[in-house]
Amino acid sequence: MKNVALLVPYDYKLLSIAAILDVLETVNRTYRDNRRPTPFNVYIIRTPEQIEKDGRSFHGYPVRSLSYGQRADLVFIPSFTTVDMTETLQRNKAFLPWLGGQYKAGAEIASFCTGAFLFAASGLLNGKVATTHVDACPAFAAAFPSVRLRPEQTVTVDERCYTSGGSTTTFHLLILLIQKHCNNETAVRISKVFSIDMDRYRQSYFSTFRPDYSHNDVLVKTIQKNIEANYLNINTIDEIVKQLPASRRNIVRRFKQMTGIPPIEYLQQVRVARAKRQLEQTDLSIAEIIFDTGYSDPKSFRKIFHKLVGMTPLEYRDKFRVK
Repeated sequence: MKNVALLVPYDYKLLSIAAILDVLETVNRTYRDNRRPTPFNVYIIRTPEQIEKDGRSFHGYPVRSLSYGQRADLVFIPSFTTVDMTETLQRNKAFLPWLGGQYKAGAEIASFCTGAFLFAASGLLNGKVATTHVDACPAFAAAFPSVRLRPEQTVTVDERCYTSGGSTTTFHLLILLIQKHCNNETAVRISKVFSIDMDRYRQSYFSTFRPDYSHNDVLVKTIQKNIEANYLNINTIDEIVKQLPASRRNIVRRFKQMTGIPPIEYLQQVRVARAKRQLEQTDLSIAEIIFDTGYSDPKSFRKIFHKLVGMTPLEYRDKFRVK
């Protein structure tokens, strides 16, 4: 039996925790129905302050303090619901040394959706591949540049570190772990119970490009607005940075630090976002959309679109066209 420690931090997203508990309990029930020992012993980890306020039970599951000495085999970090991730990480900083101790003792650690922010804040993801909710990726990349972020992936695995993307990809990571710690037959059975597509590996086509102006770098904000206003006529970084009071190298470094991506990728994101809207909402041909988004080379447009979205423009239109 695997000991599964589920963190219930401050600002947790109830849907994330409910999904994790529902899947694990369904696995255990399947084993009980077949008179077999259950594979997962699930308990909740909270701070002493949370326990003092809310007690030692969470929806029927035992709650244990951060000072609890038992090593977990699996540690799960749920998603957050927050408008200020910096504040949320500060509120949950007590979990960080505990995560480090569990990993050092041999535990596997998995984060779901924006739970990757707490995982990364522990330092355990430095140099490792990870993902998070696709719309949170720019903020994540800016906050944790040492993590090898893979925004397009639904699930990542790097040594004993696991991460998943947007909220529904929670199920894909859980299925992977069930496959590993139970067997393929159980994984397939659970995927059918929850109607999970086991072959979905990308989340990039669900992304929505939202310019982030929450930083305080005036120069970077100027560049962002310039790109968004003039994306039709910009082709190189030199056109983006000309006449600005800083070197090209410094501008690129600052821009990536504040937005999570370099200026040229920001330009690509602006153009592709417009192309996606037109594919969803208009009858324009692909050639017309290519021209309207500032590209002159159809091959280049299709290559960049596929890279950022994970499918061709025609596939995207077929999947997301507003009828």
